[in-house]
Formats: sequence, structure tokens, C-alpha cells
Amino acid sequence: MVSKRTTKALGLITLFAFLGVLPFTLKFHQQDFMIFLVINVLVVVSYRLMTLTGEWSLIHVVLMGAGAYASALLTKEAGMPFWLTMPLAGVICALIAFILSFPLFRMKGFYFLIGSFAAGEAIRLSWVYFKVPFGGPKGLMLIPSPVLTLPGLKPIEIWEPIPYYFLALTVVTLCVWVLYRLENSRIGLTLHSVHWRDVLAESVGVHTWRYRTLAFMIASFFVGIAGALFAHYLGSANPHQFSVGIMVYVLVWVIVGGTSTFAGPIIGVTVLSVVNEWFRAAELYRPLIYGCILIASIIFLPEGLESLPSKIRSSIEGSRNRKRDTVPDTNRHKVKDESGKSVEEALDGTA
Repeated sequence: MVSKRTTKALGLITLFAFLGVLPFTLKFHQQDFMIFLVINVLVVVSYRLMTLTGEWSLIHVVLMGAGAYASALLTKEAGMPFWLTMPLAGVICALIAFILSFPLFRMKGFYFLIGSFAAGEAIRLSWVYFKVPFGGPKGLMLIPSPVLTLPGLKPIEIWEPIPYYFLALTVVTLCVWVLYRLENSRIGLTLHSVHWRDVLAESVGVHTWRYRTLAFMIASFFVGIAGALFAHYLGSANPHQFSVGIMVYVLVWVIVGGTSTFAGPIIGVTVLSVVNEWFRAAELYRPLIYGCILIASIIFLPEGLESLPSKIRSSIEGSRNRKRDTVPDTNRHKVKDESGKSVEEALDGTA
């Protein structure tokens, strides 16, 4: 029998083989879609790390914008290469999260949600009002594309969809792997305990504020990297790309996909992004479509799309058990007692 580890390895090999061939079969705008989908995978996976502590924020997309602005400014104004500005953008976002953690983590639940929204809007509106260095409402333009320099070869500018897709896929895969390993480590288990048993965790020496801050900083670091990938592909960054409306879509992706497993948000963003692409012509009705999907998911799949396979499996097993229970016992008439009579004949005789 094939082990579970071997099955997972074969599944991942098949998945990456599919992702490696897929962009060559797509049109130009579909290749753009795949790049943004890969970047959004990192956005939702990093956001899930924050939710492990039980706190849901509305600042995640704004921190993605902070990463985009940081990488763009470091590249344009300081002349740094993309390969250096991308991790620096993550570091800057982590520092912002560390500063914000002092006021925000004095609150919990709904109050934390509103507080994170207020902090995010303050950051975003600063990009609108300060033309220097943020460019005002129009944002930053002409952000350079990544340039790959190899010894003995001319510099290669990565701006076409297919090369940038593989760049984004490589970076996001590495980041997702780190987040997966982190969640399955002692730190990840502690974050779960902070969510479900914070008082008990504190009683055994867990500093819940530090672990909430750590999760906030790590999630911000990786979403900052996603922002850098986003800005250097589009070549521009403006405040409207990181508004609360975009944050609502991130919430829908995560809720519809589910947060019980690591793959839940990835399923949610993939399925809903494909649905969004199908209804591209009906752009005005996209909020309505998303709202209907969210309501249907809460009613019929409260644990998200990740619970759908188990529900289907349990439904099939339940139907099989019901069929087994309703099958008549045909062997009953063939059972004979010691005198050679069948059970039914014996019962009739006693009657």
C-alpha cells in the first residue's frame, strides 16, 4: 500500500508539473490572471497565520501596499535591485506591524478589527495626501521591473508574463513552504493555544501578547513580499489598489475556503478567482456574486470549501449504510432448527 507521504509527494509533483505547463497554454490576459492568483495565494496564506491567534484584522491589504510602496521607493529613489528591495519591503512591513501591535493588541475581537481598520486607513490616506514621496492619489509610476544579472551574460529584464509568472511562483512557493513549516512547529501550536485557551496558556508561562505580535509581524513580512511582487509587475502602485474594498475580498476568500486547514484559504482564493474571471463581463455584479457565494457558504458549508470532500465522503458512507440496513434478510427462511424445520415453520407451529 502506498504511504500517505508518498501520495502527498506525488500530488505535489503533479501539481507543479501542471503549473509549469499551464502558462504556455493560456492567452496573454489569462497569464496576467495567473500571476495575480499566485500573488494572492501568498496574501491569504499569510493572513491565515494571523487568524491562528483568533484575531481578524482589516489592515492586511494596507500592509501589502506598504510593501509595494517600500520596494518601489527603494528601487526608484535609492537605486537598489529588486532582489534586495523585496525582502526589505517585508522587513519594513514587519516593523510597522511591531509598532502597531502596542496599541492594537490592547484590544480583542471586534474592537481589534475596528482598530486595525482605523490604523490601516491612516496609513493609506497618508499615501493620498503626501505627494512626496508617495505620489499622492496617482501613486508611484514607472516602477522598474526585476533585472536578473548572471556572470558572463547581459542583464535580463523580467517583465513579460511567463518569466514573471515563474518568478512569482518560485518566491510564493518558498514563502508558503516556510509558513507551512512554521504552523506545524512549536510556534504554530502555541499560536493555536493562544486562540483557544489564552488564559490557560498564560498560566503555563506563554506570553500571549508576544505571540500575537509575532504572528502579526510574520504575516506582515510575507504580505509585504506579495506587495513587492505586485508593484514590480504592474509598474505602478496607488492607494486605491489597497483599499478596504479589496480587504473585503480577501476576507471572503479566506472564509469561503475555510481556516481549519492550511489548504483552505488557497482553495478559496483559487475557486473564487476563477469564478471572478468567468464573470469578468459582469464587473458591476461582482459584489453581488461574492455576497451570494459567501451567504451560501456560511449556510451550507460553515467550515468552508475545505470541508466539502469530507462531507461528500460521509454522505456516501451514510447512504451505503442505509442501503445495507434496508436489505431484507433472505437467509432467515433457510435457518433450520434441530428438528429440521425452518424458523418460520417452527414459529407457525407454536402459534
